[in-house]
Order: sequence, then structure tokens, then C-alpha cells
Amino acid sequence: MNPLGRLKRVDPATWVAFGLVALHAWWTTRLQWDIHRGLGTSSYDVGLYDQGVWLMSRFKAPFVTLMGRNLMGDHASLVLVLLVPLYWLVPGTETLLAVQAVVVAAGAIPLFFLARKLLGSRVIAVAFVAVWLMNPALNGANLENFHPDSFLALFLPLALWAMFEKRWRTYAVAVLLCMTVKEDVSLVLLPLGLLVALRGDRRKGLLTVAATVGATLAGMFLLMRSLIGVPTRNGWRIPFGGFTGFVKESFTNPTEVWRYLRSEGRLHYLWQMAAPFGFVFLLAPEVAVVSGLVLLANIVSTFWYHFHIGYHYSLVAVPALAFATVVGVSRLHRDSRRIAVSLVFVCSVLGAYAWTPLPGARNEVAHWPADHPVAVAARDIIRKIPGDARISVYHALAPHVAHRKYVFQFPNPFRVVLYGTDVSLEGTRDRAADSIEYVVLPLTMDEDMKKDFANIAGDFDTFAKNQYWGIWKRSEEHTSELQSH
Repeated sequence: MNPLGRLKRVDPATWVAFGLVALHAWWTTRLQWDIHRGLGTSSYDVGLYDQGVWLMSRFKAPFVTLMGRNLMGDHASLVLVLLVPLYWLVPGTETLLAVQAVVVAAGAIPLFFLARKLLGSRVIAVAFVAVWLMNPALNGANLENFHPDSFLALFLPLALWAMFEKRWRTYAVAVLLCMTVKEDVSLVLLPLGLLVALRGDRRKGLLTVAATVGATLAGMFLLMRSLIGVPTRNGWRIPFGGFTGFVKESFTNPTEVWRYLRSEGRLHYLWQMAAPFGFVFLLAPEVAVVSGLVLLANIVSTFWYHFHIGYHYSLVAVPALAFATVVGVSRLHRDSRRIAVSLVFVCSVLGAYAWTPLPGARNEVAHWPADHPVAVAARDIIRKIPGDARISVYHALAPHVAHRKYVFQFPNPFRVVLYGTDVSLEGTRDRAADSIEYVVLPLTMDEDMKKDFANIAGDFDTFAKNQYWGIWKRSEEHTSELQSH
């Protein structure tokens, strides 16, 4: 059958499902582009990915000067290599943001097909597409700069769907793709492998577990440690002195651990993750528990980003909860299914209204539009910077000038801040400081920025200014002095 004939056989519900996915991806992309052009993106975490992928697209090692280390040493995110061909065609932050919007929305498609099969209703399957697209954690991650974690919004649903369908080649590919996203994806792949084993495919499940352990160890100890000297830089996020201390405290002082877990809105975070599904996923606990380690790691963390739905750390937990909800509904009597689906849909609408910036919701993304005078002035002035110059810039400008080998987020490298792998160097002057040719900053500076700029102002002359921004170029006198030394 020719392609046109196949398209004619696609039922209307499938078209609606794909249409909703496309509409959400389009809306998110437009909003993210507007945020970016209005200076709402930053070095962390989109400028550094833009610089890293751009370097790889030029066949250079992705040593990202915006954070002072190799991109693959920060996290074992080999999935970024897949973006290199796109950067040959359309390089830039906009590409990263569009890809993220598409993969997050596309995760609804495997959920749609599973719901259609298990529940026998195209309408209900479309409703679950809407549930996915309205999810607060997914929308929060989608609008938070760019992170490789976003690929898991597609790869994990694909793996879960393939598991239920027993399409093991697709499952293997999806799991392998998950392994390329980040070293800590083991938090969800290990329980997924155990789920596969418990469902009767013991060999495939144990292979998943073994491959996950191998990929995690390889990512941390072969890739990351070889590039930055340590297998992880995030041990400080575990309370009570690290993993061993936390486990010990859990047995010797459980009251204190419980007090800790109740602090800083951690339980409210769990409510925000569960409520949009109406807790229906509890009817399929063996599927929902695939998200258990991720949620536990998030609420245990000392790093507050982990237990706030506006950040990418929560995205990984959503697929299993969504699939468990579908499976849970399928276990109900047919007469009860519509009630359960209605509950889930209403809860998703309420969650979206309360905790997302979707159209009609009570929240908005605070940002300047692309035509804001400050943003227009910024885009105008950065055009004056030579393309190969070594620069230190205000953090919001970094994603707009990252296609170069040497770009730093001010006050780096003049004063080390969130840079490199050695925290003992914080506050010191990096040797790269003497090579900086241009500094780009807003004319209105906070006190810290004023102090940092005052320390280097004698080495630079005004190169260009407009109403809001200034470029300072290293003075020829100081350049000659450095060269003589």
C-alpha cells in the first residue's frame, strides 16, 4: 500500500492525538523562543549545552568554558551527539529548545497506543494524551532552559510501551537510548528491569538490570572520572554526611530523618507529582514503583531543585506514573472505568490550572518579550563582538554568543564562581583571565558585579555602548604588557 493509502486508514482519534502533541510542541517552542530572545535563558543550563554541541559539530572536544569542564564529564549525556547533525544545519539555542519541546510532547504517543489497546476506547486514549500534555512536572521541565533529561520523556514511555506489547527489539533500543541520556537513569531502569523480570520475562529483565549497572559504572568511572577526575560531583546532595550516613541515620534516628523529609515542602512535592493522576496509579503499584527510586532520591536530596516540579529532575518520574494510571484503569470493572478516567482528567485539569503556565492557567512565565528594549539592545550590541573573540559576558547573554571556543560567564574567569571541578578555587583568579579580549555587561550592575568589574576596569577600555549594555575591550597597552611577560 502506498503512503497515501496508509494515511487514509488512520482513524480520527489518532489524528487528534498527534494533533494535540504537535500543538503542544508548537506552543512550547514559540514560548521558549520568546523567552530566549527576551533574555530569559542563561549559561546554566542552555548556554553550556549550546556551546558543547556546537563544539562537537565542529569536531572539537566539548570542553565547555562556561562551566570549566568537559560536557561529557559533567554528565554522561552521550545522547547529545545525536544533535550534532542538526547543528550542521540549524545550530543554536533555538534548536535545543525546539527539540526539547518535541520529545517531551511526543512521549504522549506511546501512552496513547497503550491506553487505546488496554481500555478499548479511542476517546479515552485521547484523554490520556491530554493528561500527559497537561502534567505540571513535564511542563515545568519543558520551560526550564534545556536539559538532556528531556529525552527521557520519550525514551521511557517507548520502553514501557514496548514492554507491555512484548516488542523486545523496540524495548532494547529504547532502554539503550535511555542509557545515553544520563548516568543516573539507573534510578528508573533498575526497577524497570525488575518489573520486566516479575512479569515473566526474567532473562530480559535481568539483562536490563545488568546492562544498566554496566552503563552506569562505565559512565561514572570510565567516562566522567577520566574527563574531570571524579565519578560524580553530586555527593553533597545526600544528607547526613552522604549515602552511608543517611542509611545509618534512618535506622538509628528515624525521627530525625522523618523530620527532615517533612521539611521544605518535600511532602507537598509528592502531592504535586501524584495529584494530577488522581492517585489512580496506586491500582498498578508494580508499574508505579518504577518511579519510586527517582521520587525518593528527589525528596531526600539537600538540593531544593530536586523537589520542585518546575525543574527537570521530576520529569523522569512521570512516565511510569502515567502508564501505571492507564494500567490501573484497565483493572477496574468496565462500568467504573469512565469514572476513574473522569477523575484523572479532572485532576489533571486542576493540576494544570494550579501549577502550569498553560493557556487558561493561573500561572504565567514571567519573561520579557523578544521585542523588549533591553533584549533588542542586547542583540544589537553583541553583533559588534568578533566571532572568534575570547569573551566574558553577563549570564543571560551567554546562550546568544556561545558558538566560540572561549566564552565565560562573568565574573569568570576573573573570579572563579561555579566553575571547574575544584571547589577550593572559588573566588580565585583563573589563568584564562589574561586572555579575555572583551567583557559584555549591563550598564546597571548589582553590587557584586560592580566590585568584580572595578577590579578589572583598569585593563579594559570602552569599546561600544548603548542605553542598556556596554562592551569593554582589553586595552592595547595591557595586551602588550601581558605579551611581554
